[in-house]
Amino acid sequence: MRLPVLARARHALTGFFRREDGNIALEAVIITPILFWAYMALFVIFDAYRQHSINQKAAYTIGDMVSREDRALSGAYMTGTRSLFDSLARSATPSTVRITSVWYDAANNRYVCDWSESIGTVGDATLAQVENWNTILPIMPNFERITVVETWTRYVAPFNVGIGDHDIHNFIFTRPRRAPAITWEDNSAACT
Repeated sequence: MRLPVLARARHALTGFFRREDGNIALEAVIITPILFWAYMALFVIFDAYRQHSINQKAAYTIGDMVSREDRALSGAYMTGTRSLFDSLARSATPSTVRITSVWYDAANNRYVCDWSESIGTVGDATLAQVENWNTILPIMPNFERITVVETWTRYVAPFNVGIGDHDIHNFIFTRPRRAPAITWEDNSAACT
């Protein structure tokens, strides 16, 4: 008597596994969340790359603007620079802009900071920080000056798909175009 019950159960399970009439609905239930997550992840990745690109272009614009100055920079100039960067980068959070004048000392094989001024949450560059820029600054002739423009802004991801909120930092250096060096209005921005 047991044998017919087991045979019927086995026959019912075999028939159930061989049926194909409900597979599309089941597959759709399984794959829809995965497709939705993949679409959202692609959206966030594209948005992050787009924001990085916009911020880099805005930082290059600021660097080019500063390199064309022939008068000393001031606090009002820094405020306007930050406002311009925020407008160009379309940043939702307040940004930081730091401008540093650097020259190369060939005798000691090091970079020296003339002055540094920052507006935002990051402080002015120090002499020790500038000396460590030897891996990211170009090789220059002795006493050659460049202006380093750094920008920071916060990227806030629209959805949590693995790319979290993070800071976008740009490091742009340009050579002064109209004057031998970009100067600051007084000695208040001297590097320490």
